[in-house]
Amino acid sequence: MLAVFIAIVGFSTSNPIIPLYLRELGVRDSASLNAWTGAINGLSALIMALAAPVWGALADSYGRKLMLLRAMGGGAIIMGLLALTSAPWQVLVLKGLQGAITGTVAAATVLTATIVPAQQIGYCMGLLQMAIFAGNSGGPLIGGVITDLTGARVNFLVTSGLLGSAALMVFFLVAETRVPKPKQKSVLRNAIPDLSVLRENRALVQIFMAIFLVQMGNAITGPIIPLVVLALQSTDSFAGSISGVLLGVTSVAAALGAVITGKFAQRFGFGKTLFVCATGACLFYLPQGFAVSVWQLLALRFASGFFIGGTMPSANALIAVQARKDQQGSIYGLSSSVTNIGNSLGPVLGAIAATVAGYQSVFFLSTLMFFGVSAGVFQMIKKSDVSVRADVE
Repeated sequence: MLAVFIAIVGFSTSNPIIPLYLRELGVRDSASLNAWTGAINGLSALIMALAAPVWGALADSYGRKLMLLRAMGGGAIIMGLLALTSAPWQVLVLKGLQGAITGTVAAATVLTATIVPAQQIGYCMGLLQMAIFAGNSGGPLIGGVITDLTGARVNFLVTSGLLGSAALMVFFLVAETRVPKPKQKSVLRNAIPDLSVLRENRALVQIFMAIFLVQMGNAITGPIIPLVVLALQSTDSFAGSISGVLLGVTSVAAALGAVITGKFAQRFGFGKTLFVCATGACLFYLPQGFAVSVWQLLALRFASGFFIGGTMPSANALIAVQARKDQQGSIYGLSSSVTNIGNSLGPVLGAIAATVAGYQSVFFLSTLMFFGVSAGVFQMIKKSDVSVRADVE
């Protein structure tokens, strides 16, 4: 958990400063800056979505700890090289390689599912998700301060050091209790994801759909929060700071929700917990579209963030229950792909909705997605398609 926290702090320290770094490299006009920023972020997310199932399949054959070391160590090298770039196209290439080589969250999730006792899977997934949210909360602030004081290149070197430290921590302190053996003699054959499990296990497909909607519903609103703040205020003063507070409060609430719901899910049941969290997110997202002050939006964002924080630990625990041990790498790799696709499509869909129907419509669209998750999980529980008990082998 500590290694993942350090790694996520590293990544989130550098990712938000890419537009500033591009300006430093000579990209000045707004159109070009937007184009390069969109291309860099979009390419990285797309390649990560494509690569995740491959790394997951290799984890099933060569070990889950090895894949986490690859993600953290590879990220350290890529971030160090970013500090040496001199042109936007070089940043684009390296960020594309980052998407292909990294995938820390997916690698850490499958390793956690492998090494923790079955009766603690929900709580441990909650702790892991808390570390991810906490890292994403603190990283941008640290990155902003470092960039202002020393420049973007030093920021990339700091990120490289953080990722390298996380990799060393995993290498020396984390033991994989059960190292798998290669299924095939050929590395290329072992890299082919086993998709047959999706045909055999309908519940996994339904869980993937829930994860996709959760990620997309949560990602829709993020980019338009500053614009909503401007609309709610009569002045532009402190709009940036207030937007940062709103996003930060959501992440803090999500971290709390992840660890608390992860603890109770063990007794309450993972399926039921996912249903409650999706329903809570739905109920607290809806009134955000009617908020008339920043303070109202702040309280509602905290409440919705708490319930959103509980969705992923519950979903990941359900995957651990449903998937065989020798297939968990492939399954979590597919889950990572679904997550990345949802995170990529969310901001695009949100921008379209805000342009066509106004900022409030974005909150209503997120509400609809969380309602879809809630309804779908309720049907799964009703039909007993997924385990809702923590003591299932």
